Amino acid sequence: MITAHALTKRYGSKVAVDAVDFTVEPGRVTGFLGPNGAGKSTTMRMMVGLDRPTSGTVKVNGRRYQEHRAPIREVGVLLDAKAAHRGRTAYKHLLSIAATHHIGSGRVREVLDLVGLDSVAGQRVGGFSLGMGQRLGIAAALLGDPATIILDEPVNGLDPEGVRWVRTLMRGLAAEGRTVLLSSHLMSEMALTADHLIVIGRGRILADGPLDDVVAASTQTGSLEDAYLALTSGEVEYRSSSTTGTGAHR
Repeated sequence: MITAHALTKRYGSKVAVDAVDFTVEPGRVTGFLGPNGAGKSTTMRMMVGLDRPTSGTVKVNGRRYQEHRAPIREVGVLLDAKAAHRGRTAYKHLLSIAATHHIGSGRVREVLDLVGLDSVAGQRVGGFSLGMGQRLGIAAALLGDPATIILDEPVNGLDPEGVRWVRTLMRGLAAEGRTVLLSSHLMSEMALTADHLIVIGRGRILADGPLDDVVAASTQTGSLEDAYLALTSGEVEYRSSSTTGTGAHR
């Protein structure tokens, strides 16, 4: 479970996350949605100790991330698919993570097989496509067999088969009773994957509820995309003036 209470992050005079409260519960996939600059990435970074809150708290499985003795066994994280050392093979990349957490090589082989990279385990990460990098990042997130999984844009760069694979995997993990938090800009895919939605804009929570309830409360079309656009219409900091043809931004 992930719980945030009055969670706030300021950078100078700018408020990136504005006293938000939410709970991400186990046993379901929670979609975390919002425009660019809405505070999603900052919130996720605070969840895993990469950014320190200005005030408020966020806890994973009842503790701050830094308080867990073996964080990788509590929460699996994918925030940047390009974080792997480009000169290492996929196997060596995961093995180096495993070694620091007393995880055996057998688990490395297991997650490589799970994400479909077993046949390229000996290839250097620098030669991977974006989609292969995403699969490797997911493998790293699952390495410690965590109860909580946090993934930022995991389907970015994946082909249709890969997108479906991520959807099936996330729903399977939730069905096992794990907590799954998933961000994406692909509304059509989120509509098929998520059970619950948290929508953020300009650092504030705009909606928090079951997917069907959020959609029904925001639009009559039954479309998650329409509901999302209705919720965030006043929350985009920069939008193209396409109607004027000038290409100006505001």
